[in-house]
Amino acid sequence: MNKFEQLGLNESLLLAIKDLGFENPSEVQEKAIPVLLEQETDLVALAQTGTGKTAAFGFPLIQKIDAEDRSTQALILSPTRELCLQITNEIKQYSKYVKGLHTVAVYGGASITEQAREVKRGAQIIVATPGRMQDMINRGLVNIKNINYCILDEADEMLNMGFYEDIVSILSDTPDEKRTWLFSATMPSEVARIAKKFMFEPAEITVGHKNSGSKTVSHEFYVVNARDRYEALKRLADANPDIFSVVFCRTKRDTQAVAEKLIEDGYNAAALHGDLSQAQRDGVMKSFRGRQIQMLVATDVAARGIDVDNVTHVVNYQLPDEIETYNHRSGRTGRAGKLGTSIVIVTKSELRKISSIERIIQQKFEEKTIPSGMEICEIQLLHLANKIHDTEIDHEIDNYLPAIEEVFQDLSKEELIKRMVSVEFNRFLNYYKKKRDISSEKSERSSSEPREIRAGDPVRYFVNIGARDDFDWMQLKDFLKETLDLGRDDVFKVDVKEGFSFFNTDGEHTDKVMSILNGFDLNGRRINVEISKNDGGSSSRRDHNGRNSGGGRRDGGFRGERKSSGGFGPRKEGGFRSDRNSSRREPGSFQRDERPARRSSEGSSDRPASRSFDAAKSRRPRRS
Repeated sequence: MNKFEQLGLNESLLLAIKDLGFENPSEVQEKAIPVLLEQETDLVALAQTGTGKTAAFGFPLIQKIDAEDRSTQALILSPTRELCLQITNEIKQYSKYVKGLHTVAVYGGASITEQAREVKRGAQIIVATPGRMQDMINRGLVNIKNINYCILDEADEMLNMGFYEDIVSILSDTPDEKRTWLFSATMPSEVARIAKKFMFEPAEITVGHKNSGSKTVSHEFYVVNARDRYEALKRLADANPDIFSVVFCRTKRDTQAVAEKLIEDGYNAAALHGDLSQAQRDGVMKSFRGRQIQMLVATDVAARGIDVDNVTHVVNYQLPDEIETYNHRSGRTGRAGKLGTSIVIVTKSELRKISSIERIIQQKFEEKTIPSGMEICEIQLLHLANKIHDTEIDHEIDNYLPAIEEVFQDLSKEELIKRMVSVEFNRFLNYYKKKRDISSEKSERSSSEPREIRAGDPVRYFVNIGARDDFDWMQLKDFLKETLDLGRDDVFKVDVKEGFSFFNTDGEHTDKVMSILNGFDLNGRRINVEISKNDGGSSSRRDHNGRNSGGGRRDGGFRGERKSSGGFGPRKEGGFRSDRNSSRREPGSFQRDERPARRSSEGSSDRPASRSFDAAKSRRPRRS
């Protein structure tokens, strides 16, 4: 039986839930829905972004609405246009079998006259941003004096954005006897003040610890010199060929500048910030959801409406001014029970902020070092090999095989493999051989003395099993512990890629690892393990809360499938690029037009980000 049936939802909602494929309610849904259905009460619910809060208030709200009464009965306030539209679309999906129920979105950047017209036709539920809602009230275009329910979604973020006065004014225009449901990731003083002023003995629900971070997100930081921040971002992208991320900057100008640099260096990137028109923002988000963009560079305000599945990494290019905002950023990944990683790039002067964030989210960060060029080359080479191995063959190529075989007839299998891989690998290798190590010295958090290893120095291993063998980091760690008969802390720094993985043990276990795993039969596949040339970055042995250094299974990538007229085969997801008439270009770069992009004196282009992205898509590298 579907577990939603046990929460007291009616048949029309259960049909919609079945269509959406929902089977098990999330924790916040399981706690909130029965309370809101069974009681006429105010509610304060604290839960992280991505835990299913829209359904937690949406299902009971729809069930309580009188669809035959066309007057406005409920108001949902949300911080941004994107989130407003997202909530509206979800409410419409949930209520698809409720005849006569209408939901209208009210937000800035669109025609206020048309929105007022839709409300006047009959909208039992209005989803609005505070600024536009206050404007419509002031103009007499909407009447909320008789509503029964008011929902404040992402209340902490609305107040962080300066909407306190608007929210107070809007709530003052609603009846005292209404029910107010407040959903928030954190409970700062202003949110508590709103609750005290407008709510009466609210029920309280907390998912996890108050203000804590999601347990499905691991946190790591990299200390670099300020001048190396952008180079560090690129190296982290290249060291994780399959990640799909949101990159956060503090200001609109930095967001635009970083996005343009990434586009120029060949990454599928775009900016999302407040200076874009609504049409541009919609275009960028459509491309991101379709994975045409793999690096979405965003400000905190613009990113509040992002609800995209399978974002594997959040990259804090710059830490937010308000430490509490970090929780909202990291909530972009690790959603719906999936694992994710939040990365922070910091200078030594910013390290104190890491400790402050740890206290707030009640989770530990792992300090890691920026990968060296040769480490990146090793990862990328194996990634490329796995992509070639897993490529689906279109047998149209059979028509050309005789001619191809004639070209390669003087090459052995080994020589052919070397040359095929070198088409992609040489440029990447040549680029990183010339690059200096950008890792800063270890932070003050690490001991300046050599660390004491009780059982010998750590050894890093490469093993030819990974995510495609149905392993995530925890499953692989458990498999290694059981197979090798080792303790939980004897296997650490487990880092799972698509077709291979890395892990560490102390040196005393090396003989056991090599003798037992090499040749081990895993469902008909022979395991091969080798000692890697690096120790996996940070020297710390700690597995905070059992979490590995590399996060969980990763789907998606910084670079999507992009067709290319040059190089070998289709354009790659990873950082390797075929020779495109320039040995000096960095790996991952397009062959760009000869005309330089116009830049302002502040270093950012005067063209909008969405146009930059479209231009990058339209460029094609010249044939060699």
